[in-house]
Amino acid sequence: MAEPRNRYSQVSLFLHWLIGVLVIGQIALIMVHDATEGGPWMGLHKSVGLSILVLTLVRLGWRIANPAIPLPAEMPKWQRLMARGTHVLFYVVLIGMPLGGWAASSAAGRDIPWFGLFNWPLLPISGGREVAGRFMDAHEMGAKLLYVLLALHIIGALKHHFVDRDNVLHRMLPFIPRRP
Repeated sequence: MAEPRNRYSQVSLFLHWLIGVLVIGQIALIMVHDATEGGPWMGLHKSVGLSILVLTLVRLGWRIANPAIPLPAEMPKWQRLMARGTHVLFYVVLIGMPLGGWAASSAAGRDIPWFGLFNWPLLPISGGREVAGRFMDAHEMGAKLLYVLLALHIIGALKHHFVDRDNVLHRMLPFIPRRP
């Protein structure tokens, strides 16, 4: 019988860390935009957000075709549920937030240049500023949920590594050696 996998595939690792870096970049972009009250930051924010949407859909497809590695058998059930729930909510937020931003721009009739290469097609949504505002309210609520999920994800990874001293973090960080 084959030994169970103890690491995620290179594709899973690449998509995880690329999306993670882009999400942190999004947070920085929106902070810079808010601090400078404008500039080119919002266009870049939209381009990166739509890229996160596409990459998350690719990652979800990969995940369906390549199921997650089982969590450690000794992990309490509540922690397993928390881990899986957090991952599901990450997918919801990483798909929902870009869709909400895209819908807001579409409702307001604002073009979305994708990194200056072409205009991303707008969704068939009308309603002007009022409808766009509702989508942006949901987008901002998603951002708050994202901050909570990021904190839980990072704290959980650090807990596994430094408190539980298991191999959970090793599965996603190639340079951390596997513990016996």
